[in-house]
Amino acid sequence: MTDRYAVIGNPVDHSLSPRIHAAFAARAREDIEYGRLEAPTDGFAGAAHRFFAEGGQGLNVTLPFKLDAWQWVDSHDDAAAASGAVNTIVVDGNAKRGCNTDGIGLIRDLLDNLGWHLDGARTLVLGAGGAAQGVIEPLKRGGAVDVTIANRTQSKAEALAARFDVASAGLGEVGGGWDVILNATAAGLAGTGGLVAPEVVADGRCYDLFYALDGATPFCRWAADQGAKEVSDGLGMLIEQAAAAFLLWRGVRPDTGGIEKALRSSA
Repeated sequence: MTDRYAVIGNPVDHSLSPRIHAAFAARAREDIEYGRLEAPTDGFAGAAHRFFAEGGQGLNVTLPFKLDAWQWVDSHDDAAAASGAVNTIVVDGNAKRGCNTDGIGLIRDLLDNLGWHLDGARTLVLGAGGAAQGVIEPLKRGGAVDVTIANRTQSKAEALAARFDVASAGLGEVGGGWDVILNATAAGLAGTGGLVAPEVVADGRCYDLFYALDGATPFCRWAADQGAKEVSDGLGMLIEQAAAAFLLWRGVRPDTGGIEKALRSSA
Protein backbone atom coordinates (compact mmCIF):
# COMPACT_ATOMS: atom_id res chain seq x y z
CA MET A 1 0.00 0.00 0.00
CA THR A 2 1.34 3.40 -0.98
CA ASP A 3 1.76 5.80 1.95
CA ARG A 4 0.59 9.38 1.43
CA TYR A 5 2.53 12.49 2.42
CA ALA A 6 2.17 16.16 1.49
CA VAL A 7 3.41 19.68 2.05
CA ILE A 8 0.81 22.05 3.51
CA GLY A 9 1.02 25.80 3.05
CA ASN A 10 -0.54 28.87 1.45
CA PRO A 11 0.46 29.34 -1.29
CA VAL A 12 1.92 25.94 -2.04
CA ASP A 13 1.55 25.39 -5.78
CA HIS A 14 5.16 26.51 -6.34
CA SER A 15 6.61 24.00 -3.86
CA LEU A 16 9.44 21.76 -5.06
CA SER A 17 8.90 19.32 -2.20
CA PRO A 18 6.95 16.78 -4.31
CA ARG A 19 9.81 16.57 -6.81
CA ILE A 20 12.40 16.29 -4.04
CA HIS A 21 10.57 13.52 -2.20
CA ALA A 22 9.87 11.67 -5.45
CA ALA A 23 13.63 11.64 -6.07
CA PHE A 24 14.27 10.43 -2.51
CA ALA A 25 11.68 7.66 -2.84
CA ALA A 26 13.14 6.46 -6.13
CA ARG A 27 16.67 6.36 -4.73
CA ALA A 28 15.61 4.68 -1.48
CA ARG A 29 13.05 2.40 -3.21
CA GLU A 30 10.29 3.55 -0.87
CA ASP A 31 6.65 3.36 -2.02
CA ILE A 32 5.20 6.79 -1.25
CA GLU A 33 2.93 9.40 -2.82
CA TYR A 34 3.70 13.04 -2.03
CA GLY A 35 1.44 15.96 -2.94
CA ARG A 36 0.62 19.59 -2.22
CA LEU A 37 -2.10 20.66 0.21
CA GLU A 38 -3.15 24.31 0.16
CA ALA A 39 -5.15 25.32 3.22
CA PRO A 40 -6.96 28.60 3.90
CA THR A 41 -4.80 30.92 5.99
CA ASP A 42 -7.14 30.35 8.93
CA GLY A 43 -7.78 26.68 8.17
CA PHE A 44 -4.64 24.74 9.04
CA ALA A 45 -6.19 22.62 11.79
CA GLY A 46 -9.13 21.49 9.68
CA ALA A 47 -6.98 20.67 6.66
CA ALA A 48 -4.41 18.76 8.70
CA HIS A 49 -7.09 16.80 10.55
CA ARG A 50 -8.78 15.76 7.28
CA PHE A 51 -5.47 14.73 5.71
CA PHE A 52 -4.60 12.37 8.55
CA ALA A 53 -8.18 11.14 8.97
CA GLU A 54 -8.08 10.09 5.32
CA GLY A 55 -4.95 8.02 5.88
CA GLY A 56 -2.12 10.55 5.41
CA GLN A 57 1.13 9.46 7.05
CA GLY A 58 3.04 12.73 7.35
CA LEU A 59 3.09 16.42 6.51
CA ASN A 60 5.74 18.96 5.76
CA VAL A 61 4.65 22.42 6.89
CA THR A 62 5.60 25.65 5.14
CA LEU A 63 4.51 29.29 5.35
CA PRO A 64 2.39 30.50 6.99
CA PHE A 65 1.59 27.48 9.17
CA LYS A 66 4.73 26.55 11.14
CA LEU A 67 3.41 28.15 14.32
CA ASP A 68 -0.13 26.79 13.79
CA ALA A 69 1.37 23.32 13.41
CA TRP A 70 3.30 23.70 16.66
CA GLN A 71 0.04 24.35 18.49
CA TRP A 72 -1.90 21.60 16.69
CA VAL A 73 0.35 18.57 17.30
CA ASP A 74 0.20 16.37 20.38
CA SER A 75 3.92 16.42 21.19
CA HIS A 76 7.21 17.93 20.01
CA ASP A 77 10.71 16.69 19.35
CA ASP A 78 13.58 18.60 20.94
CA ALA A 79 14.14 20.86 17.93
CA ALA A 80 10.48 21.83 17.67
CA ALA A 81 10.21 22.36 21.42
CA ALA A 82 13.23 24.66 21.36
CA SER A 83 12.17 26.62 18.30
CA GLY A 84 8.44 26.90 18.86
CA ALA A 85 7.86 26.01 15.19
CA VAL A 86 7.01 22.77 13.38
CA ASN A 87 7.89 21.97 9.78
CA THR A 88 7.34 18.18 9.87
CA ILE A 89 4.48 16.17 11.37
CA VAL A 90 4.98 12.48 12.10
CA VAL A 91 2.33 9.89 12.97
CA ASP A 92 3.21 8.55 16.42
CA GLY A 93 0.70 5.81 17.24
CA ASN A 94 -2.64 7.56 17.59
CA ALA A 95 -0.95 10.92 18.12
CA LYS A 96 0.85 13.44 15.94
CA ARG A 97 4.41 14.51 16.77
CA GLY A 98 5.70 17.88 15.62
CA CYS A 99 9.34 18.07 14.53
CA ASN A 100 11.59 20.75 13.13
CA THR A 101 14.20 19.80 10.55
CA ASP A 102 14.91 23.36 9.35
CA GLY A 103 17.92 23.77 11.60
CA ILE A 104 19.64 20.55 10.59
CA GLY A 105 18.87 21.32 6.95
CA LEU A 106 20.45 24.76 7.19
CA ILE A 107 23.57 23.57 9.01
CA ARG A 108 24.13 20.71 6.57
CA ASP A 109 23.84 23.08 3.63
CA LEU A 110 26.12 25.74 5.14
CA LEU A 111 28.83 23.36 6.33
CA ASP A 112 28.69 20.29 4.09
CA ASN A 113 27.46 21.69 0.78
CA LEU A 114 28.75 25.27 0.77
CA GLY A 115 31.83 24.80 2.95
CA TRP A 116 31.10 27.89 5.06
CA HIS A 117 32.33 28.08 8.65
CA LEU A 118 30.13 28.92 11.63
CA ASP A 119 32.56 28.39 14.48
CA GLY A 120 33.30 31.89 15.79
CA ALA A 121 31.27 33.55 13.02
CA ARG A 122 29.42 36.75 13.97
CA THR A 123 25.93 35.96 12.71
CA LEU A 124 22.94 38.17 11.90
CA VAL A 125 19.44 36.78 11.34
CA LEU A 126 16.98 39.03 9.51
CA GLY A 127 13.41 38.30 10.57
CA ALA A 128 11.67 37.03 13.69
CA GLY A 129 8.98 34.71 12.36
CA GLY A 130 8.64 30.94 12.08
CA ALA A 131 11.50 30.62 9.59
CA ALA A 132 13.91 32.35 11.97
CA GLN A 133 12.75 30.43 15.03
CA GLY A 134 13.83 27.09 13.63
CA VAL A 135 17.44 28.06 12.93
CA ILE A 136 18.67 30.19 15.83
CA GLU A 137 19.45 27.39 18.29
CA PRO A 138 21.19 25.25 15.62
CA LEU A 139 23.30 28.27 14.64
CA LYS A 140 24.40 28.69 18.24
CA ARG A 141 25.20 24.97 18.56
CA GLY A 142 27.20 25.25 15.35
CA GLY A 143 29.50 27.81 16.97
CA ALA A 144 28.00 31.08 15.72
CA VAL A 145 28.77 34.00 18.03
CA ASP A 146 27.21 37.41 18.68
CA VAL A 147 23.99 36.06 17.15
CA THR A 148 21.61 38.98 16.62
CA ILE A 149 18.00 39.00 15.43
CA ALA A 150 16.98 42.08 13.46
CA ASN A 151 13.36 42.68 12.54
CA ARG A 152 11.23 45.49 11.17
CA THR A 153 9.04 45.30 14.29
CA GLN A 154 11.71 45.49 16.94
CA SER A 155 9.47 44.22 19.74
CA LYS A 156 9.17 40.87 17.93
CA ALA A 157 12.95 40.69 17.60
CA GLU A 158 13.33 41.47 21.30
CA ALA A 159 10.85 38.76 22.30
CA LEU A 160 12.53 36.10 20.18
CA ALA A 161 16.02 37.19 21.25
CA ALA A 162 15.05 36.91 24.91
CA ARG A 163 13.80 33.39 24.30
CA PHE A 164 17.10 32.25 22.77
CA ASP A 165 19.43 34.45 24.85
CA VAL A 166 20.76 36.38 21.85
CA ALA A 167 20.82 40.06 20.91
CA SER A 168 18.18 42.01 18.98
CA ALA A 169 17.92 45.15 16.87
CA GLY A 170 15.68 46.98 14.45
CA LEU A 171 16.52 46.54 10.77
CA GLY A 172 17.56 50.18 10.52
CA GLU A 173 19.89 49.98 13.53
CA VAL A 174 22.22 47.23 12.34
CA GLY A 175 25.83 48.09 11.51
CA GLY A 176 28.50 46.13 9.65
CA GLY A 177 31.12 43.55 10.61
CA TRP A 178 29.09 40.36 10.21
CA ASP A 179 30.56 37.10 8.97
CA VAL A 180 27.25 35.40 8.13
CA ILE A 181 23.94 37.13 7.38
CA LEU A 182 20.77 35.07 6.96
CA ASN A 183 17.56 36.41 5.48
CA ALA A 184 14.62 34.72 7.19
CA THR A 185 12.03 37.30 6.12
CA ALA A 186 9.44 36.72 3.43
CA ALA A 187 10.06 40.25 2.14
CA GLY A 188 12.48 38.87 -0.42
CA LEU A 189 9.66 36.95 -2.07
CA ALA A 190 8.06 40.28 -2.98
CA GLY A 191 11.22 41.56 -4.63
CA THR A 192 12.60 43.49 -1.66
CA GLY A 193 16.32 42.81 -1.52
CA GLY A 194 17.69 45.74 0.47
CA LEU A 195 16.38 45.05 3.96
CA VAL A 196 19.36 46.63 5.77
CA ALA A 197 22.09 49.15 5.04
CA PRO A 198 24.66 48.07 2.40
CA GLU A 199 27.51 47.94 4.91
CA VAL A 200 25.70 45.20 6.83
CA VAL A 201 26.30 42.64 4.09
CA ALA A 202 29.56 43.95 2.60
CA ASP A 203 32.36 41.38 3.10
CA GLY A 204 29.96 38.88 4.68
CA ARG A 205 28.52 35.59 3.51
CA CYS A 206 24.81 36.04 2.83
CA TYR A 207 22.27 33.23 2.85
CA ASP A 208 18.59 33.48 1.93
CA LEU A 209 16.36 30.87 3.58
CA PHE A 210 14.07 31.27 0.57
CA TYR A 211 15.10 30.16 -2.90
CA ALA A 212 14.88 30.80 -6.62
CA LEU A 213 15.76 28.09 -9.11
CA ASP A 214 18.25 30.41 -10.78
CA GLY A 215 19.81 31.03 -7.35
CA ALA A 216 19.17 34.76 -7.62
CA THR A 217 16.61 35.74 -5.02
CA PRO A 218 16.19 39.52 -4.64
CA PHE A 219 18.18 39.37 -1.40
CA CYS A 220 21.02 37.39 -3.00
CA ARG A 221 21.20 39.76 -5.98
CA TRP A 222 21.22 42.81 -3.74
CA ALA A 223 23.82 41.37 -1.35
CA ALA A 224 26.12 40.46 -4.22
CA ASP A 225 25.82 44.02 -5.57
CA GLN A 226 26.86 45.38 -2.15
CA GLY A 227 30.09 43.36 -2.10
CA ALA A 228 29.15 40.23 -0.17
CA LYS A 229 31.90 37.59 -0.22
CA GLU A 230 29.49 34.81 -1.13
CA VAL A 231 25.73 34.48 -1.53
CA SER A 232 23.47 31.46 -1.56
CA ASP A 233 19.75 30.91 -1.65
CA GLY A 234 18.05 28.23 0.44
CA LEU A 235 17.44 25.47 -2.11
CA GLY A 236 20.13 23.32 -0.50
CA MET A 237 18.50 23.83 2.90
CA LEU A 238 15.11 22.83 1.44
CA ILE A 239 16.60 19.59 0.14
CA GLU A 240 18.49 18.78 3.35
CA GLN A 241 15.54 19.50 5.66
CA ALA A 242 13.40 17.32 3.39
CA ALA A 243 15.94 14.51 3.72
CA ALA A 244 15.74 14.79 7.50
CA ALA A 245 11.93 14.63 7.31
CA PHE A 246 12.11 11.58 5.02
CA LEU A 247 14.33 9.88 7.60
CA LEU A 248 11.76 10.58 10.33
CA TRP A 249 8.95 9.14 8.23
CA ARG A 250 10.64 6.18 6.54
CA GLY A 251 13.64 5.34 8.73
CA VAL A 252 15.96 5.85 5.75
CA ARG A 253 18.18 8.85 5.11
CA PRO A 254 18.08 9.48 1.35
CA ASP A 255 21.03 10.44 -0.80
CA THR A 256 20.78 14.18 -1.58
CA GLY A 257 23.69 14.32 -4.02
CA GLY A 258 22.92 15.93 -7.37
CA ILE A 259 19.32 16.84 -6.58
CA GLU A 260 19.98 20.58 -6.30
CA LYS A 261 21.75 20.62 -9.67
CA ALA A 262 18.91 18.64 -11.28
CA LEU A 263 16.28 21.03 -9.95
CA ARG A 264 18.15 24.12 -11.11
CA SER A 265 18.87 22.70 -14.56
CA SER A 266 15.18 21.94 -15.07
CA ALA A 267 14.10 25.54 -14.41
